[in-house]
Amino acid sequence: MERDVFSALADPTRRQVLDLLTRKERAAGELGRAFPQMSQPGLSRHLRVLREAGLVRVRQERQHRYYSLRSERLAEVDAWISKYRVFWGTELDSLEAYLDGTKPAARGKRA
Repeated sequence: MERDVFSALADPTRRQVLDLLTRKERAAGELGRAFPQMSQPGLSRHLRVLREAGLVRVRQERQHRYYSLRSERLAEVDAWISKYRVFWGTELDSLEAYLDGTKPAARGKRA
């Protein structure tokens, strides 16, 4: 069963796991140590969700499991977000124009 990428990314713990995996492949135990407040079964559920969403791959080596990022699935997220980037530019331009209009008044009060 393949999970929805957006549902998998909705959880902050899963986003933190992905952040850790951007740097390098990590063993499940190493990921567990990064979340000392979480039980091993709890982290395993998060890793399963990420795996089912296609965001991570797992490699078995002897008794260890190693997780790595599958960035190609993030392209789906990027494609969705790209539709909204035009609004960010417009909003930032509006903010810049507003701030440019208020700078002289703010300077006048300081002088």
